Amino acid sequence: MFGHQDGDAYGVGWNAEPGRSDVKEVCGDYPAVHGWDIGRIEIKQPYNLDSVDFDKMVGWIQANYKRGGINTVSWHVDNPVTKKDSWDTTSAVKHILPGGELHLYFVGQLDLLADFLKRCKSGKTYIPIIFRPYHEHNGNWFWWGKGNVSESDYIKLWKFTIDYLRNEKQLHHLIYAFSPDRSRLNMDLLSSSYQYGYPGDDYVDLLGLDNYMDVGVKWNTKTTQQQREDFVKSLKAVSDLAKEKNKVAAITETGLESITNPAWFTEVILNPLKQNRDIKIAYVMVWRNDRPNHSYAPYPGHPAADDFKKFFNDERTVFESDLKDVYKSK
Repeated sequence: MFGHQDGDAYGVGWNAEPGRSDVKEVCGDYPAVHGWDIGRIEIKQPYNLDSVDFDKMVGWIQANYKRGGINTVSWHVDNPVTKKDSWDTTSAVKHILPGGELHLYFVGQLDLLADFLKRCKSGKTYIPIIFRPYHEHNGNWFWWGKGNVSESDYIKLWKFTIDYLRNEKQLHHLIYAFSPDRSRLNMDLLSSSYQYGYPGDDYVDLLGLDNYMDVGVKWNTKTTQQQREDFVKSLKAVSDLAKEKNKVAAITETGLESITNPAWFTEVILNPLKQNRDIKIAYVMVWRNDRPNHSYAPYPGHPAADDFKKFFNDERTVFESDLKDVYKSK
């Protein structure tokens, strides 16, 4: 399945126009997976860190569900100690765990998070959502990241959050996604390095991977061939681990900020999956389209738009209209 972050909310040259989607305007269909972020919900802001209105976000989530699409939500939660953004790496986790001086404050933030998730309903039916908190934790750029919190406290944070949402708030429509960052994985010890901070099988439903490292980023000094080989290795490792644990695997974030390779979607993303059929990946989600030099999905006039149509038409890719009875009870 192909996914896109914020694709219903805005695109290159437009904002909050009903029914619009850059992806749809290129290929004629919505992405199968729609990504959202609810950072700032915990401080009672009316919009998220990328200026998406939360009320409208609920409406888009409902519309996607009614059409048969899938929603996934990440949470760039502000640092609860400094009240600055997620990238403020001041030590925070020990202060918000049970017994910490900010624990009750954090519980209040979880209440606000739960209030939003409870709004994601269609009639009386709660909409299933892939919830991806505290992502890229094996990197050091977030306050919950490696080096800013011990591994054991990170696991405690994850478990407390899920236990609180499940048991105290009675939220049972969430699919929990664990998503380390590829750039911090040891390629020689992929399976073990991937599981840094893993909270246990009872607390994870989906094994994700945020992989910008192997898709052509300039700061990766490896050759194109080396990157593509590593891309396959990383996907196979996550796919194999998911099979072992009876979980779903996905590329939860990937993409290039400004694609210059006109065949990027077929050459970099599609072909490795077609050539390695033992890799089982449920979806691939690219990041958001904020402006031409910060866009991850195609839009009309995009240099890879024609290639994306080939990607769309390939039998291996799944878009929203390809999904059949996703939510039908078995």
